[in-house]
Amino acid sequence: MKTINTTIATLTKSVLILLVAISTAFTTINAQSDPVRLGFIPLTDCSPIVMAKELGLFKKYGVEVIVTKESSWANIRDKVLTGELDGAHCLYSMPFSVYTGVGGKAGSEMKIAMMLNVNGQAITLSNDFCGKVGFKQMNKVTPVVAAKLKAEKEVTFAMTFPGGTHDLWLRNWMSIAGLNQRAVKIITIPPPQMVANMKVGNMDGYCVGEPWGGVAVKQGIGFTQVASQDIWKDHPEKALVVNKDFSAKRKADLVKVMKAVMEACKWLDVPANRKKAAAIIGKAPYVNAPAEVIENRLMGNYDLGCNQGTEVYDKDYMLFYKGGTVNYPRKSHAIWAMAQFVRFGYLKEAPNYNAIADKLILQDLYEEVAKSMNVKIPTDDMKPFSLTMDKTVFDPSNPAAYLKVVRK
Repeated sequence: MKTINTTIATLTKSVLILLVAISTAFTTINAQSDPVRLGFIPLTDCSPIVMAKELGLFKKYGVEVIVTKESSWANIRDKVLTGELDGAHCLYSMPFSVYTGVGGKAGSEMKIAMMLNVNGQAITLSNDFCGKVGFKQMNKVTPVVAAKLKAEKEVTFAMTFPGGTHDLWLRNWMSIAGLNQRAVKIITIPPPQMVANMKVGNMDGYCVGEPWGGVAVKQGIGFTQVASQDIWKDHPEKALVVNKDFSAKRKADLVKVMKAVMEACKWLDVPANRKKAAAIIGKAPYVNAPAEVIENRLMGNYDLGCNQGTEVYDKDYMLFYKGGTVNYPRKSHAIWAMAQFVRFGYLKEAPNYNAIADKLILQDLYEEVAKSMNVKIPTDDMKPFSLTMDKTVFDPSNPAAYLKVVRK
């Protein structure tokens, strides 16, 4: 009997070990086979993610990716934080806005894996201002806004997310023009809803990414007063932002995604490819906008509207690669964004700039990926720089000194 019991116990133990092994194997297989879920907002600069899928680059690097169109930046924030999305096309300053409590629950972490593009946003004004203020006529902005305030008591501008890049370009534009941000109403509207809201008179101007500046011109409801690259040439714009747990637990898949997106960025910077890109991203599942409008601004040909003619951007239109200098996530740019939160009253006290930048930017991972693809890593991070229009020097090692002299 003792022998039988021992045999049964041994068999039971063996079966349990086998079941655990099988379960572990299936868990591993399932984890490896789970598709990566990436979200995007319908904007021209979602192109790296969309084209990585359309060109078969995710498959090339051995990762299955599901790409989904999202309705707003707040939606992107919520889904990335909860893990419903593993990552997304995102405003580069948004993770810092969320973490500091400007645009979300303080302490919530969204990680920046790499940058997607520079340039390519715009300030669009309604036709009410046509003939009163022209392209880059910054000295005329405040007088015409003051006149409208006197006549109608309220002037409304829109951006897309508190502390997001469009918010920062809008507030910098107002500062450069000498316009008190407290004198006007600033509202949040999702990018694809900007044109429709201007059409019905809900706002007097807005800052958003293309193609929605170009679409307003095409529909005859507004004009381009300034492009974001006029405010800051080669400014950081969108990033590939990922869920905290995804970046830690599925690093191999994230690396594959980054390689595919990097190759898509390189492809997009070949001018001959931009017509094809515009045709694809203009389709309904993606941006759902006229391909010719997307293509023109992608090529740097800006019909300004309001009988202002065309402005041609030669080397400072929307760029996705530029020898890899675009894609490097710089901590200095993170510090600049957080300094703007203090500058414009979102934060009463300075955050721990360096600690937050270190926490949220996966710079070491980016460098690992870049080196594996023979992509040059820039050496300009943490060096002083200045904005094209503003001229005020920003030293990322001393944001307090900048805040003492910059116009609010």
